[in-house]
Amino acid sequence: MANRVFQGVVYQMKDAIDRLVGVVDETGTIIACADVNRVGEVRDGIAADRLTAGEAFMRDGYTYHLFTANKRNDYAVMVEGTDEAASRYAALLAISMQNIKQYHDEKFDKVNFIKNVVMDNILPGDIYARARELHFSTDVSRVVLLIRVTSGADISAYDVVSSLFPDKQKDFVFNINETDTVLVKEIKRGIENHDIYKLGQSIVDTLSGEHYIKAVVGIGTPIANVKDLATSFKEAQIAMEVGKVFDTEESIICYDHLGIARLIYQLPTTLCEMFLREVFKNGSIESLDQETLFTIQRFFDNNLNVSETSRGLFVHRNTLVYRLEKIKKLTGLDLREFDDAITFKVAMMVKKYLSANPAKY
Repeated sequence: MANRVFQGVVYQMKDAIDRLVGVVDETGTIIACADVNRVGEVRDGIAADRLTAGEAFMRDGYTYHLFTANKRNDYAVMVEGTDEAASRYAALLAISMQNIKQYHDEKFDKVNFIKNVVMDNILPGDIYARARELHFSTDVSRVVLLIRVTSGADISAYDVVSSLFPDKQKDFVFNINETDTVLVKEIKRGIENHDIYKLGQSIVDTLSGEHYIKAVVGIGTPIANVKDLATSFKEAQIAMEVGKVFDTEESIICYDHLGIARLIYQLPTTLCEMFLREVFKNGSIESLDQETLFTIQRFFDNNLNVSETSRGLFVHRNTLVYRLEKIKKLTGLDLREFDDAITFKVAMMVKKYLSANPAKY
């Protein structure tokens, strides 16, 4: 990766400096050069790691100037010529290359650092020490978004998301497997939930509209300290899994919006089965046909309003009342009563959860 960075700089210098310039590593191998045909060539007698940082020397018609990386004398700039101008060029290029290498290392080290924090692969006590080394702000508000590709992966979702958030000092993107990409996004303190939702929607729209990639996004809760990134990531994972069970048509699922579905998802299946047996001791939920279940869903959608539901279903009000009475007879629950309606609603969600065959218990 660093070699490509060096090559880019050297190539730009080719027109500014009327001499052959390049970079050699500690073995004397040319790893970047204005003449790309010489990349890979070994310069005999060059051992940059044996020299003092900043020392310049000349050999075989070239001036070399050492620059450091990771506190080791890993690289040296080479400039054609042994005159004073060559020495100045080499010194200036060495300073430039060192700064570029430091920036490059910090950028990628920060991504790895964030990935380790998010995946909970770093001890809490080490987080702040490592953050200080990387000059990483620990008390900035951030949120974790988990982007999962479900179909149409002709182009990398990682590349697309990275291009949407180019500020690599504030926003961090990395893959965790073939389908899942994580975005750690810096946000303003006190940002509204709908703004974060719109952020996820923009990602989904770009993936589908421009690249024909279908994806879903799970969003954790915003956090104010870097140590809580792992929590936000776990919440994004839960949002994704809960959405797969309860909101199968949704492409953006926020942990904060899961409501009672989040509670049900975290219950043991044995407890859920016991709850269903207690609720439907007078009859089974399986005894209700699809038309009846559809009627119940519309009744809930209309906030238990009989008149509105009957209009929406294009049936007479008395027909709907008859159906509700039938449900009461089968289950013992009168859905016109708020408490019974809540119990039935939860029971339907529990049944849906059990039908998804959760494997975590």
